Amino acid sequence: MPLKKSTPDFILIMVTLTLLAIGLIMVYSASAVWADYKFEDSFFFAKRQVLFAGVGLVAMFFIMNVEYWTWRSWAKIIIIICFVLLVLVLIPGIGVLRNGSRSWIGVGAFSIQPSEFMKLAMIAFLSKYLSENQKYITSFRKGVLPALLLVFSAFGMIMLQPDLGTGTVMVGTSVVMIFIAGARVMHFVGLGMIGLVGFIGLVISAPYRIARITSFLDPWQDPLNSGFQIIQSLYAIGPGGLFGLGLGQSRQKFFYLPEPQNDFIFAILAEELGFIGGTLVLLLFSLILWRGIRIALGAPDLFGTFLALGIVSMIAIQVMINVGVVTGLMPVTGITLPFLSYGGSSLTLMLMAVGVLLNISRYTRQ
Repeated sequence: MPLKKSTPDFILIMVTLTLLAIGLIMVYSASAVWADYKFEDSFFFAKRQVLFAGVGLVAMFFIMNVEYWTWRSWAKIIIIICFVLLVLVLIPGIGVLRNGSRSWIGVGAFSIQPSEFMKLAMIAFLSKYLSENQKYITSFRKGVLPALLLVFSAFGMIMLQPDLGTGTVMVGTSVVMIFIAGARVMHFVGLGMIGLVGFIGLVISAPYRIARITSFLDPWQDPLNSGFQIIQSLYAIGPGGLFGLGLGQSRQKFFYLPEPQNDFIFAILAEELGFIGGTLVLLLFSLILWRGIRIALGAPDLFGTFLALGIVSMIAIQVMINVGVVTGLMPVTGITLPFLSYGGSSLTLMLMAVGVLLNISRYTRQ
């Protein structure tokens, strides 16, 4: 593809690196007490997060120099590999069981979560499919249905682990992409009703999900069990006030908020850095959204547009769900905060996705 290459989006690079730096600091601050108690090493989680960040940054800068249309050629193979990994992770002895979910393949801290990589694989494949089948997208049977069958096949396999949070982000991102591609609104009305029935079925099928819904509506109804995380999260955010208690001064990380370096790291950030710190982080995510949309609108082809919009949609949906859970606006779903939460697969995946965005930005029409 004879396109003139320019420099990557500088603002996107700087915002990503800033969020990554904040994340590394907050992972140490949030995890130090728990790490010292469990592993007698307050830097246990922080050191691993630095390693994950290093791997992710290498991947990001490498992918930034790989022409984005290469992903169109490899989209089918990549998504097939991810489906195979989703099957392998369910096999006892191969898949690692943690906190009731068989979602990892590997040994100890050095393991991968196939469902995380399926999110990016699905974005790449849908970008290829939607750009090549644009004339059929207004037809449910010829355009929308084949895409949804693939999406919900992956969702079903992810739910076998089970991992409702990751599956929800993948489905939400896919629906946004299909809608932007030009699918009829009425298709989504019908699908929304079916999805609501399916969601209710998933909730009813697992008692712990029912507990999460009821605790979301009234966490103080069961403060020592299903409502515990939400209450402790709010106890962290409230005292933070405008300026926070100070970096490293969180009280909730002292065994009140379970594993605060993961899904609830934003609560610790708000407790230590206050409303101003939390708002700054959300503004940085807004900058990523702005730059991503700008890159998508200026992409030289439909594939690049859908790829960029899929990536920014994934990041935005994940941030909204995570912050919504932490602030008590949504039920607990187990979603990490991009670039900030502890976790190798999630961090590496997000940095790889930014690498793709940066490469598209090198060919964006000015």
